[in-house]
Amino acid sequence: MSENKTESGEKRKVLIVEDDLILNLLYEGYLEKLGFDTEGELVYGKTAVETTRRLEPDLIIMDIALEGEMDGIEAMNEIRKFSDVPVIYITGNSDLYNVKRAEETGHIDFLMKPITFQDLKKSIEEKFEQVK
Repeated sequence: MSENKTESGEKRKVLIVEDDLILNLLYEGYLEKLGFDTEGELVYGKTAVETTRRLEPDLIIMDIALEGEMDGIEAMNEIRKFSDVPVIYITGNSDLYNVKRAEETGHIDFLMKPITFQDLKKSIEEKFEQVK
């Protein structure tokens, strides 16, 4: 597959925020296969906020249940104060409360674990359809 690049020709950067390191590695592999640069192994919402501010990623893959005091939705609410970066939630928790909270952050997709390569590819292509 062709690489996902910005208008300046650089690979798009994706931040992976997932407290299960095995899933983190899986998503990293999926994204690299799709031609993205990844920054992963982030397990805390606070770290996700700080890393987003520093790296300015093109996309965030965000779990909702994270280690620490801040969950993924709270982290995205903080990120929204300075960035409109697209976010795809990947979670094992689809209760209505969290679905509604996630919708308020302007996500591009809400995927239920377990996900496949095709699930993630479809979700990303809908956002970056000009780069297939």
